[in-house]
Amino acid sequence: MAGTESGRDIKARFGKARRIALAFALVLSALVIYAAVNYWTEQAAAQIRQKAAETLAVQTEILSGVLQKYRLLPPLLGRQDDIAALFTSDWPWPQKQALAKLKAEEVAGMSGAREVTFLMPDGALFASARDIYRPEPAGSAELTSAARHGILGRIAVSLDNADRAYAFGAGVRRGGELLGVIAVYAGFEGIEEAWSLSTNPVFVSNESGIVILTNRPEWRLKPAALILNDRSNQRRYVDLLRDLPLLGWQLHVLAEQAPARNAGLIAATVTTLLCIVAGATVLLVLNRREGVQLQMRKDRAQSLRLERLVRDRTKALSLINQSLSHEVDERIQAEQKLRKAQTELIQTAKLAVLGQMAATLSHEMNQPLAAMRTYADNAGRLLALDRPADVASTLDRITAMVDRMAELSGALLSFSRKPGVEKRQVSLAAVLNEALILVRPRAAREGVKLSESAGLEDFKVLGGRIRLSQVFVNLINNAIDALRGQADAQIVISARREGDDVVTLIADNGPGIPAEIHDAIFDPFFTTKPPGEGIGVGLSIVYNIVQDFGGSIRLIDRGENGCTFELRLRAADGD
Repeated sequence: MAGTESGRDIKARFGKARRIALAFALVLSALVIYAAVNYWTEQAAAQIRQKAAETLAVQTEILSGVLQKYRLLPPLLGRQDDIAALFTSDWPWPQKQALAKLKAEEVAGMSGAREVTFLMPDGALFASARDIYRPEPAGSAELTSAARHGILGRIAVSLDNADRAYAFGAGVRRGGELLGVIAVYAGFEGIEEAWSLSTNPVFVSNESGIVILTNRPEWRLKPAALILNDRSNQRRYVDLLRDLPLLGWQLHVLAEQAPARNAGLIAATVTTLLCIVAGATVLLVLNRREGVQLQMRKDRAQSLRLERLVRDRTKALSLINQSLSHEVDERIQAEQKLRKAQTELIQTAKLAVLGQMAATLSHEMNQPLAAMRTYADNAGRLLALDRPADVASTLDRITAMVDRMAELSGALLSFSRKPGVEKRQVSLAAVLNEALILVRPRAAREGVKLSESAGLEDFKVLGGRIRLSQVFVNLINNAIDALRGQADAQIVISARREGDDVVTLIADNGPGIPAEIHDAIFDPFFTTKPPGEGIGVGLSIVYNIVQDFGGSIRLIDRGENGCTFELRLRAADGD
């Protein structure tokens, strides 16, 4: 086909092929880019939803756990004879009220409840721990009515002011007679403080759709529908919710959508660049094939000219041979010269083709060689200026981008998935990293410096990743509380191997713990914090989790030089 086509025909044919290839490449590139953007956006969105679901599960457990503890207090207190005696004794009324107030203060102090009140069967106030709800305790009518029917009363009170609380009430009965009602009011401040550790917006709405709990103070007491229907919030967040049927509430966790959009943008950029490279490669191949066919046509035309010349010469010699026999020798010599010329012309054509190929290859090689030379010169100049960081800056940025996309994949799992009870091999460094993600913002806010010793990634222990993260979060948060307001506050985390155990030390330079209470710090509801700032179960939880994993925890006495907690766990490669 190349021999019968003109150069114009070949160029027209390849021009048409280029236009078809360009149109096909544009359509294919659009489909590939669309698919890539959808895929990576969905992947990132799935990771976001997974992390938000884990956060939702954790925050649900926090809320349910706090309320569950206070839910059990009224029925348990109602069975105690000393409390029943407060209602049935013949003591003077002022003395009974004074003793009841002391008992209410004792229960409130040990449990960390916001308020504890004793009510008469008609709902009148008998005594209260802190006198927050006077003259009539909030929700007393509902709680008293439930107690008369022999059921546990519960009600959310004071949702429109600073005294927000959830009340549980149970009757005090003896011989089937209702002697009184015990009401325990659980405050929400501790729950919202725990939620403040989450980077996701978290809020709880009641039956009326009003936000009653949230880690975003500006959303409090606003309609949840107004927040969720806000156009700016719809663009920024994905809403995950969980019903709390016993409370009649809904818990919402809003997940940021920006990482999904960023993943789609990065996928679109990378895929577009790859499509451009692929399209340029296809055009380069077409151009080279066009050049090859044009060269083949040129060589064919030259061969035809040579053949025509040979044919004309041969014919002339034949005529001469027929007419002049005596010129046979001359004709033979002429034929020999002609063949020699033909051979030389063919060789010349071959050398021309080789020269063109060499020129083409030289041109194609000169460009990367020139670029390599330029890069080498630039590197030499940068090295001569003692700027090695500039030479590696581009590679460092690419490496950093690749490392972030891989993390989100991997999260992003989290701390708040519901933990299992089985023991398995976990990385101590990975567990600490997850815990530090949660506590580092609070430490920075309190001016506490967190530091880790080198080599933590070398240790693997037997335990559960999520529950061990909870251990470190509790211990570090306790240390931050102790260091609050201290100028040179710092927490140092280190680890070492001792036989079949891995020993982790969490040390701070705070005021320390008095020696007389060392034996009580792991007891439930024991706390040195002021009322309302803690319920005294953090170290107890830590102790039980470590015991479940076959380990131990103890306080190392350092006097007034701070606290050091020694956490001992079985090494994953131990017997």
